[in-house]
This record gives sequence, structure tokens and C-alpha cells, in this order.
Amino acid sequence: MTQANEPAPPGREVKPRSEWQIRWRQARNAPPPVVRAVLANVAVAAVGGIILLLSDWLSSHGVLPAFVRDLGPVIYVAVVIVSGTFFTYLWVELPTGVPGETRSSPWAGVLGFFASIPIVYLALVVIFEVLRPLLP
Repeated sequence: MTQANEPAPPGREVKPRSEWQIRWRQARNAPPPVVRAVLANVAVAAVGGIILLLSDWLSSHGVLPAFVRDLGPVIYVAVVIVSGTFFTYLWVELPTGVPGETRSSPWAGVLGFFASIPIVYLALVVIFEVLRPLLP
């Protein structure tokens, strides 16, 4: 045991990391529940985005009524948030300490809810600002 006046034993020198290196390491080592929440929400947003884009195209060509074009994004946002939260609740499990036994947790649903908000925003930007102008 060292006294307060004695210097610490020589150890390995720690090389400071840049901000980019810190963020890259955090991105590579993301916790599995976060990855699962994001993947569940991206999958729901992608499928719903294709349906939204198709319904928008059909309503602009007169096949569907005009209110579908107006209410489509609102319904899309609600469906992605609710189903992304539900699928994350089902997919992200809380370990119980017993091998082979897991259970769902309400916190997984909360994680899915908070993951769905930026994903639905980015999906809407891609759908309406990138993909929609490409359609005839």
C-alpha cells in the first residue's frame, strides 16, 4: 500500500483519443438492446415507407381519394411509432439470471419508442425529399 506522499508506481501511459476515435469506438460497440431497437424501427419504417410512397403515388394519379395523400403521413408516423415500440418490446429481452430464461420488459418498449422518433423523421425526409421527386 502506498502512502499519500509516495509517487504512484509507473504504469502504462494512456494515449489520449480524439473525439472521432471515441465516437467510432462507441458506434462499433453499441449495446445489443439499442441495436435491436434501431433495427426493429428501421424495418417497420422501411416497409411502411414503401406503402406510404405507393399510396401517395396512387392518390396523385387519381386511383385513391385525395384525403389518403393528406392523412398518409400522419397514419405512417403513428403506425411506425406504435409498432416499432411493440416489436422492440417483444425482441429486446431482460435477462433473469437463470440460463435460458428471459422475459420482456416495459423498458424495452420505452427504448423502442425513443428510437422510433428520429427514425420516423429521417424516413419521412427520405420518402418525401429524395424518393418522391424520382417518381413519374
